[in-house]
Amino acid sequence: MGIAGFTIAVDAMGCDLGPSVVVDGALQASQAHPDVKLLLVGQEDVIKRELAKHKENAQISVLHAPEIITPDEVPTSAIRQKKGSSLVVGLKAVKEGQASGFVSAGSTGALLTGATVIIGRKKGIERPALGTPIPTKKGYTLLLDCGANMDCKPSYLMQFAQIGVEYVEKALGVENPKVGLINVGTEEEKGNAAAKEAYGLLAESGLNFAGNIEGREIPAGAVDVAVCDGFVGNIMLKFMEGLSKTLMGMIKEELMATRISKLGALLAKGALGNIKKRFDYREVGGAPFLGLTSLVVKAHGSSDAFAMKNAIIKCIEFEREGK
Repeated sequence: MGIAGFTIAVDAMGCDLGPSVVVDGALQASQAHPDVKLLLVGQEDVIKRELAKHKENAQISVLHAPEIITPDEVPTSAIRQKKGSSLVVGLKAVKEGQASGFVSAGSTGALLTGATVIIGRKKGIERPALGTPIPTKKGYTLLLDCGANMDCKPSYLMQFAQIGVEYVEKALGVENPKVGLINVGTEEEKGNAAAKEAYGLLAESGLNFAGNIEGREIPAGAVDVAVCDGFVGNIMLKFMEGLSKTLMGMIKEELMATRISKLGALLAKGALGNIKKRFDYREVGGAPFLGLTSLVVKAHGSSDAFAMKNAIIKCIEFEREGK
């Protein structure tokens, strides 16, 4: 949808830090995009109490959902039993046309299950995948799956590559994106049985398949789309988050050690700030579930208001670009 006037539904109850940061982030996103309506889904009294702390915003409304799905619940059972949850009600709002997209920082498993059952998959896609653009030396590489599907058939990995290529072409403007299959070595015969079969499918797919790649090649920007199962992808993503945070802390500690290094830090402040910004998950905000018939964006469970704002804005941008 490339026009103004659409609505984005937001799960107000799914964030680890509570509904206050979701409401704050929604207000910030609304200020950035005043032509877009936001529908906060959750316990009405709680949301309205949080909204009352801020200046009234006519573009934000509330959809009551009394129940909450917690991260420790079994996804299939939670979706089936808690039909009044903010996650289920929000997804139904998209399905029924009340909203064009849905943003949630709630349980990844429950969001995947709910989105698959309620919204549905695109034709030919067996399982939607969670795709996250990760910073590299050359720009960004789309890593998928990042945690939605722990166990994957070779056909899933093949489909992840297809929807990943489509996304990178449209969202990042990359022509003929290069695809790599994450493995323990670059040779064709490397990996487990699933990886070997997936290699064969990708090699015959007609995609710009670069073969197997090792994890160390991703930061250099060896490929535009890096494919793996959600178990491997989530470990890689969380490791990168932790490593970047630790490295920035170590660099800051060393730069503050002496007067001379402090002077160097002052001179390099802008460059270091830019690098830190590129590796801050809060700047990205959210990752889309690719392969669904409608737009669903997963925000980090521990998102603060800044991250929620960016997740909502990301959803707005996806919708405007027709993703």
